[in-house]
Parts: sequence; C-alpha cells; structure tokens
Amino acid sequence: MRPLVHFTADAGWINDPHGLTFHRGRYHLFHQYVPESMVWAPNCHWGHATSSNLLTWTRHRVAIAPGDGDDGIWTGSLALTGQDATILYTSVAQPDLGLGRVRLATPADDSWEIWSKGDIVVTPPDELDLIAFRDPFVVRDAAGWRMFIGAATREGDALALTYTSPDLSSWIYEGIALQRSTKEKDPVWMGALWECPQVFEVDDHWVMVSSVWDNDVLHYAGYALGDRDSYSAGKLMPTEWGQLSFGDSYYAPSYFLDEDELPCLMFWMRGVSDADDGWASCLSLPYSLTVRDDRLVAEPHAALAEARGDALAAGADARAYDLEWDPTASQAELVLASDLGKSATLRATEGRIHLERPGVDAQSMPWPGGPVRVVVDGPVLEVSCAGGLLGGPIAPATRWDGPAEACSAWRLAID
Repeated sequence: MRPLVHFTADAGWINDPHGLTFHRGRYHLFHQYVPESMVWAPNCHWGHATSSNLLTWTRHRVAIAPGDGDDGIWTGSLALTGQDATILYTSVAQPDLGLGRVRLATPADDSWEIWSKGDIVVTPPDELDLIAFRDPFVVRDAAGWRMFIGAATREGDALALTYTSPDLSSWIYEGIALQRSTKEKDPVWMGALWECPQVFEVDDHWVMVSSVWDNDVLHYAGYALGDRDSYSAGKLMPTEWGQLSFGDSYYAPSYFLDEDELPCLMFWMRGVSDADDGWASCLSLPYSLTVRDDRLVAEPHAALAEARGDALAAGADARAYDLEWDPTASQAELVLASDLGKSATLRATEGRIHLERPGVDAQSMPWPGGPVRVVVDGPVLEVSCAGGLLGGPIAPATRWDGPAEACSAWRLAID
C-alpha cells in the first residue's frame, strides 16, 4: 500500500529532499533518487516533483543524472535570482565518495524539468584534514550569497563550513561557521558529521539544523539555537543544542519557505517501503517551525488541516487520518489497528510519549505536555508534539481506539 499524502517514487529508492521551492504558484521538490533499486547506491540522481498543496505530488522526469564527471548527484540546494534558478549539488566521484565537490546546474526553461550541468565551483579546503565534505545549502546574504556545507575532520569534529559569493559561481572560503566534537554529549550528542546542515531564522532566533551521522550510521535530526545576536558574518554562536527527531526514521531535514514565506522543514523517512510494488522510502509531511521556551518546535503544516474531511469516530475505518490527542484528558493510551490486529500503541507517561509496534523495539520522545498530533497514512505513522517528532513504518492501521473525550480525528480527503 502506498501512502496518500507522503511522497514516494513511482519505482525505486529515494532519500534526502532538497531544493524545495515555491515558484509561480507551485512547489518544486527535488530529492535523492536511485531508479530501479530498493536500496541506496552511490549513483544517486536528482528526482523532481511538483505540487500545489505540499501533500499531493506530480512526478516529473529525472532533473540531473550521473555522468559528465559525476559518479553521483548528491544533496544540495536551489538558489533563485529573480525568476532564474540555479542548483548547487554535491558532485561525487570514485574512489573517495566522502569528499564531494559543489557543482552548478541551470534549467533549460521555466518548467525546471531539464537541467544542464555547469562548472565545479567549490572543493574541500586544503587547510583542513577532512574525511567528509558535502551537502551545500545556499541562502541570500545582503547583495550576494552565502553557502554552508557539512564536513567532518579526521579527529572527530563535525563542522559547518561557510563561503560567500557575489554571483553563485565564484566562492570565497570564510572558515568554520560552527563546530562540535563527537565527544560532546551534553545536552545532546551531535555525531561526527553534520549531513545537510542548514542555517536560517525562526522567530528572531538563528537555527542550524542537521542530520547526525557517525561511522556510517544515520541517527536523527539535531539543531543548534541562538538568539538574534548569536549570528554574525556566517558564524553561529548557539546558546542551546537540541534533538528534533527521535527513533530511527526521520533524517535529512530540508528547510524551505512556504508560499506565505513561513519557515518549514521536510524529512526523509527511512524504513517505509513496499517491495511488491517496487518502491522504497518516503518523504515526511511538511512541518512549520516555531521557537518556544528555547526549543525548536515542528508542527504539521496548515496544509494538512486543510485536507481534513469528515470526522472519524473511534473504530471507524479510513485509509489515512489526522488525529489530535490530549493525553492529559483521560487514559493516556491510543491504539492504532486494523482487522489484522494492532499496528501501534502510543502511551503517555510523565514527560514522554512512547511508541510500541509489533516486532520493533519501543521508542519514545520527550513530551512537555500539551496536545499530540498523530497522522496515520497507510504504512506511515507520524507523531508530533512540542518535544519533537517520532514515527516511521507501521502495518496499515485503518482505525484508532482511545477515549473519545481525549481525541478528535478526521479522514484525510485528497482529490
């Protein structure tokens, strides 16, 4: 079964979303894509899809493919100059896939379907002893541009490096934007490499959000946070470190502005697949971002509430539904099931939300109180609260069971 409001490839493997841009009335989504494969491989392409609502997507032809000196087209970003677009992606080549290079691509026309490769414009700085260098993120900086890129040193430090450019083609290395040792674990461990590091503003705060990688193991999304005075000339001096996602599904957060120019994220969700149908992995719901009590908070984008249809009572069947749960109102347990049995159980205890699924180790996230949002979409579960995100693959759960006074649910109605 495919999910209804989570993007999947028609066939093959996908991972990181990137370059998500609202342009001429539609969202353009790019993503890592390995056609005709159910597992990741280094020969990644850039897939492309468009949407009017961030929930239902039209797939397009591959935007950029390996070749012409690229053994893989890895993660990057898209920059808009007026109505002109430029992609900056990680070009990788054997034998050292870890040390990427930043290369340009430009579209043939305004459909953004066909892209032509340009020059390699950034390579790893010689003065650092790096074992990883990838995932450029580009934003406006006064009249020019600023790039942040993930890197890792041989000594075990995770870095976000920064560059500036007047024109997206000539880049000047300006040093380390942010750095943390893998030995630092308080209040959260941030690994040996930040994949997809992105620096942006939310509610008068500066945020660096990234994926936490260590020794070829993918962990979770973490972040650094500081007030308005914590950022200057590409350097971030955070006052807080935090963990945004929990469990082993959410990874590769991708920052974008929605049509109202509000800050948002979308993630790659690992573990969701259908071997019989030939597709592997999906992308998360879109999330809107706020800062509360020195914590980065992600909530399902307003587009999801706009997709609500009829109210859904406990025990009634639906392929996909959106549920608001108040664990403090009554018995703090919610069961998701089908005719085949339980798919998942959510339990609230003092300070945490716990997720239990048959055959999967139990997982949990902090819960500082307040409402919990639960979205079931065929084989995908997403749970969000002020403490973070938790979710992943489940056996399709067509109904919910919990105290009526603590839950409100709606079918998701997509044309």
